[in-house]
Parts: sequence; structure tokens; C-alpha cells
Amino acid sequence: MLSSIRRAVVIITTVSLCQNFLYAQNKPMDAAELYSALQKLNKLGSVLYFAAHPDDENNALLAYFAREMNLRTGYLSLTRGDGGQNLIGNEKGALIGLIRTQELLKARGMEGAEQFFSRAIDFGYTKSEKETLEFWDHEKVLADAVFVIRQFRPDIIVTRFPTTGEGGHGQHTASAIIAEEAFEAAGDFDRFPEQLPYVSPWQPKRLFWNAWEQALLAKGIDASETPVLDVGIYNSTLGKSYTELGAESRSEHKSQAMGTAKHFGEYPNYFVQLKGLPVRRDLFDDIDTSWRRIPGGEKVELHIQNALSKFDPQNRQAMLPDLLTAYKAMQDLGKSTWLDYKKDALAGIIRECAGLHF
Repeated sequence: MLSSIRRAVVIITTVSLCQNFLYAQNKPMDAAELYSALQKLNKLGSVLYFAAHPDDENNALLAYFAREMNLRTGYLSLTRGDGGQNLIGNEKGALIGLIRTQELLKARGMEGAEQFFSRAIDFGYTKSEKETLEFWDHEKVLADAVFVIRQFRPDIIVTRFPTTGEGGHGQHTASAIIAEEAFEAAGDFDRFPEQLPYVSPWQPKRLFWNAWEQALLAKGIDASETPVLDVGIYNSTLGKSYTELGAESRSEHKSQAMGTAKHFGEYPNYFVQLKGLPVRRDLFDDIDTSWRRIPGGEKVELHIQNALSKFDPQNRQAMLPDLLTAYKAMQDLGKSTWLDYKKDALAGIIRECAGLHF
């Protein structure tokens, strides 16, 4: 039995390394990270956050999506912040864009989320979304956003800003316009057909605006009638709340002096639906985020639950038989975007439990 487990671990590790040899070395997981990764294996839901610049994102919410709801979570920043200030050096233009790109990547790693960009250039402050879309080349940036949606395949999209200007910056408003247009275009075979050899059309189920209380009041929207998430709740596995984690990741925006104090206690986030299937109280109403969304996936879910029931930080290898069985069950289900993503995640967990690091 032991030799067969070793053989399976070696095969899975070798295949995984061959597929990912260009990526950076994986950081070993501590016990909390391993447990969180195991829980995430049994969640097949995804969300894409959408805005204009580095530091526009809601860091606490991204952490909540990724680590509380266990969703595959991404942030599409249309620009790299090339037009922003630099409080840590002399770099400007493309060079500050590089710095801010790295700040975003570091923040996403802390939250457990992924990062995407378009070709749009941050050309500095403007009040005009019309000027922004002309400068960006509206159709090309829209194509980039559609490609990200088709590749990432989110169940829902959440914008930071509305299309009506409350974001206080023309590029903020333009990002919301692009988000609405991309939501409609991503599932249309006739839009950007040149992408279809690489990605398939994908229709997200819902589009929301992540509103703030003052904006709701100004628009006459009753906050109690919108879906709400309290991102201030405490995660006992991580030993901190999502607002604490969000403050830590936001502080990675050093070039913008975006370090923030940690918030403790309730921190409600409000969501105004813009498009898609009707929602009652939950952002994922009637969206299956379990293994049942893949025919035959219940077997995988069972094996992962068995592994979780044996979780012991001092005896990680005890989970290996169930994890290897889960990997084989995934292979038997064929090929899909979700299966590819989950197999890669599971291979990393198997390496962790086997104590293999490269």
C-alpha cells in the first residue's frame, strides 16, 4: 500500500511540475493555509472583481470571497496604474506601472486571489469617461475584458464603481461601462470571434455594483433591500478578520501610501444588481457551487470530505490515500476548465502532504 502511494505521488508531482515548470517556486503551506486549501477544493464557484486601477479593489471583500466563501476569486484592473503617483521612488509612467503591478500581485497572494489586466493605459486624472474610452481605444479594451471573462469563466462579476459617475474619476466610470458591455458580449459567439480558437463564450450569471452606503443614500436605494456581506467577520483558522487581512494586503500599495489601519467589528458591504438572473438575498442564489455542477463530481466531493475528516497538522500524510483517490476520480471525469483548475490545486496539496518541495 505504501509503495503504491509513493508511486502515485511521484507520478502526480512529475506531471504537475512538467505542466507548471515556468512558474515560480511554490511557497510551503502552513497548517492554516493547508486546511483552507482543502476546504476550497470542494467549492466550484467563481467571482471576478472589476475596476480601473491598482488600489481600486476592495481588499477585504476579495479576501472574504477567496477565504470565507472559498470562491475562485480574480481582480481585473484595466490599467497598471501608469499615471499614478510614486511616493517611494522616482519612477513614472511604465516604470511605476511595473511597481504597481508587483504591489497588486503581492496583495493578491495574501488574499488568495488572482490578478488580471487589459492593455488600457492609466493616463492620469480625468473627469470624462468619454475621453477615457477614446484614449483607451474602447473596442480593444472591451475585447481584453471579454477575453478575461471567457478564460476565467466567473459565475458573477462585481464592479467597484457605477456607470453614473459616483466614482469621481472618468477612468472609474469607464471601467464600469466596460464591465457592463463585457458582461453582455462574453457569451455572444458573434462578438470577438477571433478569440474562439483560444477561449469559449461564457455568460456570467449576474453583474453587481459593490456600492457604499453614502452612494446608496444619494441614489435613494434602501440598503436593507440589497444583498449584504459582512466582511468584518473573524476567521478562526487564519486568526484574523477579513478586514484585518484586507488592511494588510492593501498596505502592499506602498507607492500610493495606501497603508490602512486594521478595522475590527462589523463591516457590511452592499451589492446592487445591474444585470443577470434575479437575485433574492444571496449573490449566488440558484448557482450551484458544489461538485454537482460536474456530472459524477459527487465522488470527488466525498473523497475530499474524507481527507478533511483526517486533517492533522502533525500527520499530513494520513490524508494522502483519500487525496490520491480524489485525484483519480477527477481524471475519470474527463476534461473541463474546473477540472483542470482543481487537479492543479489538488496536486499542490498532495505535494504538501507528502513533504515534497522543489
